[in-house]
Formats: sequence, structure tokens, C-alpha cells
Amino acid sequence: MSLKIQVIVAAVIVLALLWIGNMVRREALDIKFALSWLTVGAAVLLMDLFPGIMNRLVHLLGIELPVNMMFFFGFCFTLLLLFTLTVKVSRQAEQIKRLAQEVALLEEKTAKDTKSA
Repeated sequence: MSLKIQVIVAAVIVLALLWIGNMVRREALDIKFALSWLTVGAAVLLMDLFPGIMNRLVHLLGIELPVNMMFFFGFCFTLLLLFTLTVKVSRQAEQIKRLAQEVALLEEKTAKDTKSA
């Protein structure tokens, strides 16, 4: 990879990491989710700045091409992220259901108290 492309990729990654940090600061992104993005960004930045690391890792894992490793890791990260978000949505759906039931019970109790008064 040419030095020009490395610099461009590094600049884009640093800007993305700063953007994620700003979103966490503004509380637009939860720190739990930001940590995974920050970790991936730091790893990609490290491999961009030191391409020898990626070449050693590819050789160590027995993968033919570095791009194949990047696609595989990207696919694994996406699956992990989807699973995490699915678990979060399931928990929130259960919480919403429980809250709706509690509100309905409170409304029913309030209606009964109003009628008896």
C-alpha cells in the first residue's frame, strides 16, 4: 500500500474515532457500544500504520491474502454487533411490555379509586 493511501486511511480513521468520542461526550452514543467501535478503529489504525503486523498475522493464521483476513474479521465483527444489538432489543422489548402492563394496572387502579370516591 502506498504511503499516500496509508495517510488518507489514517486520517479518516482518526476523524472517525474523534467523531465517536464526540458522540459519547454528547451522550448520543452509549459507551458500551462506542468501545467496540473504538477498539476496531484502533486496531485498523494500528494495522494501517504498521502493515507488517497484518502481514505477520496473515502468515500466522495461514490466510492467503491480507484482504481476505480483513473481510473475515469485518464479517465476524458485524455478526457480533448484530447479536449484541439483538440481545439489547430483546431486553428492551421485555421491559416495554412490563412497563405497559404496569401502566395499565395503575390506570385501572386509578379509575377504580376515582369511581369509588
